Amino acid sequence: MTRPFQVLINSSALGHNLSIVRKHAPRARIMAVIKANAYGHGLLCVAEALSSVDGFAMLELDAAIRLREAGYSQTILLIEGFFSPKELALCEQYHLSTVIHHSEQLEMLPVYKRRGGLDVFLKLNTGMNRLGFTPEQFSFALRTLQSNATVGQITLMSHFSCADEINDKADVLEQLKIFNHTAAGKNLPRSLANSAAILHYPETHVDWVRPGIMLYGASPFTHKTSMELDLLPVMTVSSKIIAIQNLKTGDRVGYGYAFQANQPMRVGIIAGGYADGYPRSAPTGTPVLVNGRRTRTLGRISMDMLHIDLSGIENAGVGSSVVLWGDGIPVEEIAQSAGTVNYELLCAIQPRM
Repeated sequence: MTRPFQVLINSSALGHNLSIVRKHAPRARIMAVIKANAYGHGLLCVAEALSSVDGFAMLELDAAIRLREAGYSQTILLIEGFFSPKELALCEQYHLSTVIHHSEQLEMLPVYKRRGGLDVFLKLNTGMNRLGFTPEQFSFALRTLQSNATVGQITLMSHFSCADEINDKADVLEQLKIFNHTAAGKNLPRSLANSAAILHYPETHVDWVRPGIMLYGASPFTHKTSMELDLLPVMTVSSKIIAIQNLKTGDRVGYGYAFQANQPMRVGIIAGGYADGYPRSAPTGTPVLVNGRRTRTLGRISMDMLHIDLSGIENAGVGSSVVLWGDGIPVEEIAQSAGTVNYELLCAIQPRM
């Protein structure tokens, strides 16, 4: 029998969520972020569902090449750029765009030979202090690119540190101020908005927006749910009950005996654990759905299995369906219970699923 743990991807939900992006940023071009195997959803199936976008952003060169070889002609952007002259040569071969964020990348540019062929997103560090040129370095970097005959379109970009935080509007506006001041008079396309900024900061939409988590039906915020944002879950992680245990008062459950029954109860054993991408940090009480009814996990999450409470769900038995997150139970709930973020849970799903 095939192990029942599975991941279902709803491509129609991807299309719906893309329409929410267009609703919020109707005049901007859309760069769909599909890094990390499309946030765990599968690179090519997500690209197919989002084929109407203007571009795709990703980290991995091999994934970018796969996308180009699959026939996608849109802009394909490497958002960490290239790491060696050999990779820059592959950017030329496959007509990939690149972020440039440090001076060593500028020094590799002579490897690229096609005149006007390299489209660049020049990254400005506006305060996050992760990637990008400081405002003081920015003019030199821009002049270097503009004087290089192999460089084609230059787009200016940055990334917000706190757009998803309800109390950090001042920080977002300060980053925007730094960006606008540095980009003033350059007459070049700009890209700033991630999912949170698309939803909350229309002044940041400019020429390109870069939706990520919202495309997959998850909220970028802790203070607003995906349902409140009219987003539909794309990924549903489900399994089945593979065994039942009838506990007596005082019986204990799982590794470390982390849960003890205070009354007689039925416990279901589910195929699925942290090796599959379910968070080991999820404590007793993390919600799940059994036959459409909400219940909770019990004890520690094992590598391949987890325990759930079947109290009051008399019709549940071996073979009953269990939804761990997705349709009917937002991934944000599981992330909050496990002390992490929805991004981590989605990306942790193993490709074999």
